[in-house]
Amino acid sequence: MINVLVDMPVYAPALSALQQMQGVKVTLLDPPAEICRPLPAELIRDCNVLFCSVPPENHRQMEQLQVIQISSAGYKQLLGQDLPQRNIRACNALGVFDVPIGEWNIAMMINLARDMRSLVRNQEAQIWDRDKRFQWEIRGSVVGIWGYGGIGRETARLAKALGMKVQVLSRSGIRPRGNTYNVPGTGDPEGKLPDVFFLMNEKEAFLKSLDFLVMAIPQTGSTEGIVGETELRMLRPHAFVLNPARGPLIREDALLRALREGWIAGAALDTHYYYPMPADHPLWTMPNVIMTPHISGSSSSPYFLERIWDIFIHNVKNVRDGMPLLNELTVAQLNDH
Repeated sequence: MINVLVDMPVYAPALSALQQMQGVKVTLLDPPAEICRPLPAELIRDCNVLFCSVPPENHRQMEQLQVIQISSAGYKQLLGQDLPQRNIRACNALGVFDVPIGEWNIAMMINLARDMRSLVRNQEAQIWDRDKRFQWEIRGSVVGIWGYGGIGRETARLAKALGMKVQVLSRSGIRPRGNTYNVPGTGDPEGKLPDVFFLMNEKEAFLKSLDFLVMAIPQTGSTEGIVGETELRMLRPHAFVLNPARGPLIREDALLRALREGWIAGAALDTHYYYPMPADHPLWTMPNVIMTPHISGSSSSPYFLERIWDIFIHNVKNVRDGMPLLNELTVAQLNDH
């Protein structure tokens, strides 16, 4: 018998399927009021599979735990927890957020290219201004995607459909996605869409040819601050930076200088350095910046629960049947802190 503990909001159709699964016992918790909290010892003692956003404070007492399924694509909450040393496997929500974040990326590129912020301000002030900067188009532009996981692949698919040239920078090359979750009909499962591919030692050649740079890598010990003054100065002055991944991937001081001094044309930021951003932070008022409050791939999406429960159901079956897991994080990923 596999003991499953669910510390997540319920998606009723999937829960019904899970409860009917042979060889599986399900325990439900009330949706967590706190991000991280201890759980009663009697609930976690025999748990084999945990479905959560963040592991409980006392997860080290879960001596029978085999697999953790988290509800986010980022997995910073799992780093430093010695999961590989405890023989615990972990899976993330890779693929759940690809569609909304891919759409956010396209929306931001169009908004930045046409200076929609100024157009909206003009409307509110009853100003009729048909300046040429409002009449740009993104077709034919070069979008560079740093990282080529699910978000990068869905962004590439949409960008190609709009006639853009797609370039990718990755440390590991472009390969089929493998055993990861993918919404049917989306992304680039075989890795065939990019026009040009660059390895990390070709970073300058990648950056200097872009109209848009999209950050699409997770934040880990090795990627925090990966974009600094050197990288931002490699971009052309008319280039825009989009960051729906994690704010600290880009050094805060370098980004502020780049925006103020015109190293780049502007930025769209959905992930930030502080939560919430302080009211007096300069990014709020920069005319060449669009800031959104970490909603590009929000868990409030009408499809979020359906998709994350789909991954979880697959993984419970695979644990039971001894099959490979979807979105399993590697030992190297879990030790990167």
